[in-house]
Amino acid sequence: MDSGTLAPREVYKWGFITGLGVVAGYVAVLLANARHFYTDDTESQYAPLWVMMGRRLRDGDFPMLVPEHWMAGNYTIEEAGLLNPPQLLIDVIAPSVDNLALYATVVKLIFAIVLGLGVYRICLAYGSRAPWAALAGVAIPFSGWLLFFDEASWMTAFTGTAWLAHAWASGVRYARGRSGPIPTFVFLYLAISVQYIFPAVEAGIMIAAVAVGELVHQRKWQPSLRLLAVAACAALAGLATYLPSMLSAKVTWRGTAQINNEQLLTVPWSESLNASLPSTLPAFTSWWGYVQPMPVVYIAWFVIPALAFVDWRKALDSARELTAPALFTAIVLMWTAGPGAIGPLRWPARVLPMVALGLLVLVCVLLGRFATFDDWRRRGLMAAGLIGLLWLRSVSAAPQEVVWHVVAALAVAALGAAVVWLARNRGAAAACALVLVSIFPIAYLQVWSAQPTPLGWNLPEQRSDMKAAFPDFPGTTLQLGDRALIPRAERTLDGAYGSLVFGNYAKDLELTYVSGYTPNGHFQFGEMLCMLWDTSVCPDAFRRAFAVEPTTGKTIVDLMKVDRVVLHTALFPGARNQPAPQGWKWVDYPGHEKYIAVLERENGLLSTVDGRISATDGVTATSLAESDTTSRVRVSSERGGRVVFARLAWPGYRVTLDGRDLPFQNVAKTFVAVDIPAGTQNAELELAWRPPGWQIGAASALAGLLGVGVLHWLYRRGRREDEPAPTPADESAEAELADAVR
Repeated sequence: MDSGTLAPREVYKWGFITGLGVVAGYVAVLLANARHFYTDDTESQYAPLWVMMGRRLRDGDFPMLVPEHWMAGNYTIEEAGLLNPPQLLIDVIAPSVDNLALYATVVKLIFAIVLGLGVYRICLAYGSRAPWAALAGVAIPFSGWLLFFDEASWMTAFTGTAWLAHAWASGVRYARGRSGPIPTFVFLYLAISVQYIFPAVEAGIMIAAVAVGELVHQRKWQPSLRLLAVAACAALAGLATYLPSMLSAKVTWRGTAQINNEQLLTVPWSESLNASLPSTLPAFTSWWGYVQPMPVVYIAWFVIPALAFVDWRKALDSARELTAPALFTAIVLMWTAGPGAIGPLRWPARVLPMVALGLLVLVCVLLGRFATFDDWRRRGLMAAGLIGLLWLRSVSAAPQEVVWHVVAALAVAALGAAVVWLARNRGAAAACALVLVSIFPIAYLQVWSAQPTPLGWNLPEQRSDMKAAFPDFPGTTLQLGDRALIPRAERTLDGAYGSLVFGNYAKDLELTYVSGYTPNGHFQFGEMLCMLWDTSVCPDAFRRAFAVEPTTGKTIVDLMKVDRVVLHTALFPGARNQPAPQGWKWVDYPGHEKYIAVLERENGLLSTVDGRISATDGVTATSLAESDTTSRVRVSSERGGRVVFARLAWPGYRVTLDGRDLPFQNVAKTFVAVDIPAGTQNAELELAWRPPGWQIGAASALAGLLGVGVLHWLYRRGRREDEPAPTPADESAEAELADAVR
């Protein structure tokens, strides 16, 4: 059986139920914690980034590089989704929304529905009945890791998973001749271009598994070859997303491509298979010790016990068709157990959503095709035994929660008994409806029991309130502070967040602060100021910032053209009582003295003078024009000299002098510098930055588009030559659903 045999009305009805179920689940989660989807990286990294990107896009600027953001300012290597059209739409809307928690929640709800419908489509593609496929679609957003990490915090991982699910469904349909190559290409490209490496690699594993699965199922190599060809086209189109990161890695924290078996967030198989007890608190090493405070390996309460109600004799007869989901699940399950880091791919627990995806597809397809309630007493005992094994594993991992594990096991058993009764007396649809509804209170209780979340920064929600409470800091500001020194009780707008910024919080305020949230920081710049990924610094940062760079005779803050230095008083107690450095003065900001001491330049803003020229030696230099990516300067030098720019030395710069290429250097392994030849008179110096590899990326994208065009032409020609004209009865309802989703 495949989805083409389902009536369109049935497919649409259960597709609508899938979307409605995801909405109901979100309501349940929000009742437990209204900020659940606005926490950790969402509040500190993504939402502020959307605001900044949206403002610049509205101004007609494509923000590839923002020099004044320094370590976090190269957005071609950050998780910005610069080449992902849906992400750009999110960015453009963001500045119009005052409540960022509300906006993030709505955006994530949309992607949760997209993900749910994607999993629904996968199950239909493998022949599941619609009610069981809908059950998988509703369950996936409320599986443990997705609910507590990817949806709550790591937005790009979540969106990548949503697009990957649709790529999987479309890939199966294309390999089986029920769809053209374009949907697979589009969804794969969207998964790749979220600008987060995990979905790209996971999509590659998925395509490989589907290609092998279709070869086993169809016993022909041509369908798998076509699928691999369209995946190659999508990879070519998405190459431009990752080339800048690959070619800039040598200057970042991610410069080493090592394989390490570190234990942080490496999940033993015994834990990742403990998928059906809602109370489970797995045991593996994370930031919170060994026993986790959240049920991050949970998938759905029915996944393991339901295996007792599969007619395995019939299932084994169709095992070839399910090779792909079985192979995919096995591969990602092995990955969760290590190694701990494979180059930029660190923390294998991040792959747990793929385990949930694979198991939900397998189980719900098996149930949708081979569920049986004959000999229900014997099968019930088998299910009880499986629940007992889950209980033992959960007690072993977190014995202090033994009472809750007992309650959870009894609840799962009771739900299972009710589902079996409904299936025998009211039919599969009624049983699926009960399972679907049971997802919501479980999600509520899991989120409620994990409060207060250990992930939250507790950043404010309303941008208008943030800007009203914060000092007005024009120009470029360097903050030297340590987020760890803020007591949890003072992480409020009336407390520290009215004076200090960490992560990308300054972007919410529409202020220009040095650095921000970055997992890909510039190594030498970070070393120079001992600055971390969240902008926190060490106690020596003040000395380093005002240290004199010997080749220029200027301080680091002068070379950066910083206008203001904000000192976190908890990190620098008594700083306000010390004399200000030469050329600087202490400035009072009433109401903010508890948290900050502020130094400003005596002669006003430096960042507005002479463009980004920060030092000259033996050269007369006058700024002609400035943009984020280009500096044009009129230079003269009788004996030769040097111009230093307030620009971080990212790979990708090119220098010309009156149109002739000129080499460039760096100062303190950080600042871009250009040596001007002797005898130069009124010449035009142009310093221009482009993402490294952009020409290769553009050519690759064009090749990918041309390739998928050829594949689509071959597909259309093959349909005309080899297939009779379809009748309305032969049309696939699931294809119509896919079109509606797209």
